[in-house]
Amino acid sequence: MRRDALLNEANAIGTTALRARLLPTPYNTECLKLLREYIQVRLDIARSTPSPPETTAAIARSNALQEALWQQVKAVAAKDNAMVPTGLFIQSLNEMIDDQEKRLTAVANRVPNIILMALYGVAIFAGAISGYGSGLEVQRARLPIYAMAVLVAAMILLIQDLDRPSAGFIKVSQQPMLDTAASISSFAE
Repeated sequence: MRRDALLNEANAIGTTALRARLLPTPYNTECLKLLREYIQVRLDIARSTPSPPETTAAIARSNALQEALWQQVKAVAAKDNAMVPTGLFIQSLNEMIDDQEKRLTAVANRVPNIILMALYGVAIFAGAISGYGSGLEVQRARLPIYAMAVLVAAMILLIQDLDRPSAGFIKVSQQPMLDTAASISSFAE
């Protein structure tokens, strides 16, 4: 879900940049400049693990850039009678704004803490039962108990790693966003 949200957002930004090139001068240049800054802000959020205040500031900055783009398109729409390029740009800008929210929602969508606590509770209970059962036996086989403990712990850690896409071993690749940024950078002003 997070990968799809990233890809959709990158595609929406790329489409918006392509359509910005159809706008009359100087609006096309200003919109491309704003889009370059916008994608950089979006990349900066994803590349690091910012603190909550830094995340809030970055989201506020991306929202401000969206508003600046919206002001540009309002100015174009007021002056330009050829609504096809402007209308296409408005449509893609709207989609870009929507896709940012979808991506932020996907990133915020986490495994509830009660589920993690239940997993830990089951693991502790299973370990206790295994230990108790092993203690009742005359000849104790510890290897299966240790193997079970390691496997259960690995599964819980895997679930936690998947739940935190910006930290851990399993990360969502930012390649679609990087490719879009490179593409926008190559557009002539």
